[in-house]
Amino acid sequence: MTVGFDKSAVDSGAADKSAVDKHTEELIDESLHEKQKQPDGLVSTNSRRMAGLLVCLVVLAAVLLLSIAVGSKTIPFGTVIDALVNYDDSNDHVIIRDLRLPRTLLGLIVGMALGVAGGLIQAMTRNPLADPGILGVNAGAGFAMVVAVAVFGLTSIWSYIWFAFLGAVIATAIVYTLGSIGRGGATPIRLTLAGVAIGSVLGGISSGITLLNPTAFDQMRQWNAGSLSGRSLEIVLAVAPFILIGLFLALALARQLNAVALGDDLARSLGANITRTRILGVIAVTLLCGAATAAAGPIGFVGLMVPHVARWFVGPDQRWILPYTLVCSPILLLFSDVVGRIVLRPGELQVGIVTAFIGAPVLIMLVRRSKVSGL
Repeated sequence: MTVGFDKSAVDSGAADKSAVDKHTEELIDESLHEKQKQPDGLVSTNSRRMAGLLVCLVVLAAVLLLSIAVGSKTIPFGTVIDALVNYDDSNDHVIIRDLRLPRTLLGLIVGMALGVAGGLIQAMTRNPLADPGILGVNAGAGFAMVVAVAVFGLTSIWSYIWFAFLGAVIATAIVYTLGSIGRGGATPIRLTLAGVAIGSVLGGISSGITLLNPTAFDQMRQWNAGSLSGRSLEIVLAVAPFILIGLFLALALARQLNAVALGDDLARSLGANITRTRILGVIAVTLLCGAATAAAGPIGFVGLMVPHVARWFVGPDQRWILPYTLVCSPILLLFSDVVGRIVLRPGELQVGIVTAFIGAPVLIMLVRRSKVSGL
C-alpha cells in the first residue's frame, strides 16, 4: 500500500508558519514602540541606520590605527602600516607587533564584549541603569583572582586569568540559580537582587583576604583599575573564542529581546519564550563579561553608556541597538586608552579610570538632554 505525500500541503504549511512568524515580529515591533512611548531615535529609517553604522565602522578603523600609533612614543601612520604589511626587526616594528598590536586587539574585543553585555543586561532586566556587573561577574572574577594569588601563589596575568574567568562563570551561575527559586522563575527583580547580594558577599570576602595578604592586595589594586597594558597576544587568543561565541549568541537574541521589553505577560501572548531567552542571554553575558573582565579587569561605563547612546540614536529596537553597541563600544574603550597614554607621558593612566572620566559626564548629559526613559 502506497501512502500519498502532498508536497503542496507541506509547502503551504511552511508558508503559513513563515507568515505567522513575520506577523508576530510586526506585532512585537508595534507593541514595543507603543508601550515605550519613545521616539524612533535620531535616525528612523533602516537606510539611515545602516549609513550611520558604516560611519561608525570607519571611525573604529581610524581609532584602531590611532591606538597602534600613539603611546609613550608616537609612531608615524606610514610606519604602522608598513609594520603590518612588511614587518622587519626594526625597533618601531617590534614595538608595534609585540606591544601595541596585542593591546589594540584586546581593546577591540573587550570593548565589544563589555558593550554588548551591557546592552543584554539592560534589555533582559528592563533596567536602563544596569551594567554587566549586576550579575556578580566582576565580584566573582575578583574573588577568584584573590584566591589564586593568596592561596595558590600565582602572580602572572596568564596564570590567574583562568581563575578570574572561572570565578565569573560560577558567580553568574549562582546568581541565576538564586534568582530562579520560587514561582515565576528568573524575573528581572530577582536576578538584580541576587546579583547585588552575591556581589556584596564576594566583594567583602575578597577585601578581607587582600587586607591580610600584601601580595594579593597589590595584585588586586592593579587589576581593579582595569587596564589593557601588559597583555600578550596569547591572552587575546585565549579569550577571543569565548567572546566571539557570546557575541554571536547575543546578536541572535536581538528579536527576542524586543519581546522581553514588552513585559513577560504580553511577550508570552505574542509567542515569545521568555525563559529560554533569559537563559541564553545570561550565558552570553557570562561568556562576554567573564572573558573581558578576566583579561582586562573591571572596566566601568562602557557597558552602561554605549547602549544608552545607541538607543538614543536608533530607537528602542534591539536589532539595531546591539550592532551599534558592538561597533561603538571599542571606539570608546580604545580612545580612552589612547588618552590615558597621552596625559601622563611617559607614564600612563589605566583605561578604567579614563572611561569613568569620559563616560560619566557624557552619560549625565545624554540622560538630561534626551530624557532617556526605562526600557
